[in-house]
Amino acid sequence: MPLRHAVLALLAAKPTHGYQLRSSFEQAVGEQWGGLNIGHLYQILDRLARDGLIETERQPQPVKPDRLVRRLTPAGRAELDRWLSEPSVRPRGYRDDFFLKIVAAAESGNPALLAGVLSRQRLHLLRELRSLTEAAAMTSTSPVVALLITAAELHVRADLQIVDAAETGLQPGHPTAQPTAAPAEASGPQAAQAPASAGRAAPIPGNQANSPGRASAAKHP
Repeated sequence: MPLRHAVLALLAAKPTHGYQLRSSFEQAVGEQWGGLNIGHLYQILDRLARDGLIETERQPQPVKPDRLVRRLTPAGRAELDRWLSEPSVRPRGYRDDFFLKIVAAAESGNPALLAGVLSRQRLHLLRELRSLTEAAAMTSTSPVVALLITAAELHVRADLQIVDAAETGLQPGHPTAQPTAAPAEASGPQAAQAPASAGRAAPIPGNQANSPGRASAAKHP
């Protein structure tokens, strides 16, 4: 539960109240993560308090309702230290909505349907990549925010490689498609068709040297 532990990390820095916690979180991670719903945040705080990981102090205010200031307990500090000391483990298997669309389109036996699914996803990913490039140009000097944009770019480029791989391996008649029923003794044009699949998906690049966001990250190690 990364948000749960992110809240513990913020409270480890200093005790604070709910709205200030949300502001601190959004400032720390930037716009790429997305906003933190205040209702969801209060649910997390209630669970942390129930588990004895934080405690609440009620501070009266002259006009507004009392402010509830949250602070870390020793148990909360121990849980945060435990979380930070362990590697992040991905859920087992590969579960992705786009992959299920590929499965459905491939099982339909309709090459045009599969081609449309892959083409639309490619266009969406290219638009997303362009948006990230623009975000990198306008990002603050925070190296954490620059790193998050870099991570998002790498994920998008990896997804583009999945589209490449699907076009290569699943689309009949694609210039780089693997033949599905080629006889072992095939020769001539049929035999030359298979090796063309190599190199369709470009390798995932590292930080973009010409990206303003990358330059920002490089200046602030």
